[in-house]
Amino acid sequence: MSNRTASAARKTKETDISITVCLDGSGKNDISTGVGFFDHMLDGFARHGFMDLSVKVKGDTEVDDHHTIEDTGIVLGEALAKALGDKKGIRRFGSAFIPMDDALVMAAVDISGRPYLSYNVDFPTEMIGEMHAEMVREFFYAVSYSFGINLHINMISGLNSHHIAEAAFKAFGRALDEAVSFDPRITDVLSTKGTL
Repeated sequence: MSNRTASAARKTKETDISITVCLDGSGKNDISTGVGFFDHMLDGFARHGFMDLSVKVKGDTEVDDHHTIEDTGIVLGEALAKALGDKKGIRRFGSAFIPMDDALVMAAVDISGRPYLSYNVDFPTEMIGEMHAEMVREFFYAVSYSFGINLHINMISGLNSHHIAEAAFKAFGRALDEAVSFDPRITDVLSTKGTL
């Protein structure tokens, strides 16, 4: 089995971030962003995506959670892209429906090299713990653009903000795990263009 592992880092006046990801892991993770609920979401993403993930963030959380979460998304996308490498043999597409009590969320991924986010999620509350609910979209936007993937996140139902967010992160993890997995029938890249 391959060991597709990579690291990425970013240091600005607002954040200092280092991330290491292994696509061929078991879901082990060590996450510290300074935003407790965000840590919980990244844990769910890693565990259900079977990716080993280390995330260390020092951010200006005294301002708010925006820079920390957005910049973590940027760096995570960069690390995932590096770990994936030339994309040969991968399934490219992945999707998952995740129920969390009242919530049902779908995520679909195309590792196309063309960034795009379609996001249809409504949270009933402004905050989830100490994390602003609007930052869920900012995170997925940052990941999709720095990774270069087409990502759809759609809420089908949901009443509880915690459940909705958790279903979204876990669905993304499951969909991504499928998309980066190998298929022995694919010998190059799965594209009529010959490149992804």
